[in-house]
Amino acid sequence: MKLNGVQETFINFAPRHYICKRAKEKLSIDGKIDKNFWKDAPWSDNFTDIEGDIRPQPAKRTRVKMLWDDEYLYFGAEMEEDRIWATLTERDCVVFFDNDFEIFIDPDGDTHNYYEFEMNAFNTLWDLFLTKPYRDNGRPVNSWDIKGIKTAVQIKGEINNPEADNIGWSVEVAMPWSVLKECAPGQRPPRNGEYWRINFSRVEWRTEIVDGKYSKCINPDTGKPYPEDNWVWSPTGVVNMHYPELWGFVVFAEETIDFTIPEDEFIKWELRKMYYRQRNYYEKKGRFCSCFDEIRGNDKWTINPSIETTSSLFQISAPSSDRRGQICIREDGQTWRE
Repeated sequence: MKLNGVQETFINFAPRHYICKRAKEKLSIDGKIDKNFWKDAPWSDNFTDIEGDIRPQPAKRTRVKMLWDDEYLYFGAEMEEDRIWATLTERDCVVFFDNDFEIFIDPDGDTHNYYEFEMNAFNTLWDLFLTKPYRDNGRPVNSWDIKGIKTAVQIKGEINNPEADNIGWSVEVAMPWSVLKECAPGQRPPRNGEYWRINFSRVEWRTEIVDGKYSKCINPDTGKPYPEDNWVWSPTGVVNMHYPELWGFVVFAEETIDFTIPEDEFIKWELRKMYYRQRNYYEKKGRFCSCFDEIRGNDKWTINPSIETTSSLFQISAPSSDRRGQICIREDGQTWRE
């Protein structure tokens, strides 16, 4: 396996969380969020830039709601938008070439075997499965589909009409547990009080009106469209959604409950920082580091890790918060408890 360096993110470990309550009725899906089904579901925090506080706040508000029942995990998203447009209509095309809304789900939080879902204002879908992040030589499985998924879009204005009085667009998504449980602990839906790692992204391209139509703004220095904005629920600190360790915590509950990030997740984060540094150390020196002091830097650490290395592998472990086991990470970024 080729081992490249990885981009280290220096964001503070403070993923957002959301208490996902049980739905009290069945969803009649039409893309509208202002109906009784969603009444008891709180809005999430407004989306922020993917890089966090070092970047300006998004110019247009995005927020989501979530609910669950025995059959589905439900998502509702609302996006302010004065320029509603889309071009792509083929299932499983690269939807983020349009403005889009995206969902990322890692059921067991080990950063491997997770789901990605995207949709545009035409309700064109792209769902794919990733065995691991791209930084770890992961490959997307585009043939994978969320069978039985239900989606709808509501346009508050008119799509692809620059003269329309546009307000925004909203989406509803119902994902069946029969598919999502494939990579979940015990291959089952979550139980009351359990959490999954989930994140959301909104891709927003800079546009102008040319000959009465929306068109991406072209950078005259490159001859290509300007890079898209990435507005997300829980920032990763880098322009890359495939950092599952920084996705938010979605807690499944019958009713509203209190939640604090478990201590084991902070231990995982310290191990993750060592993973970043081990990979970058390998890229420079052609071997992994077996001495903690060489990669600890100026950070304040709460763990005293055990490091095992070979010519092409490493495993770093530290005691769990209850001292009844070890939390581990290896060279491809996967974490587990033993």
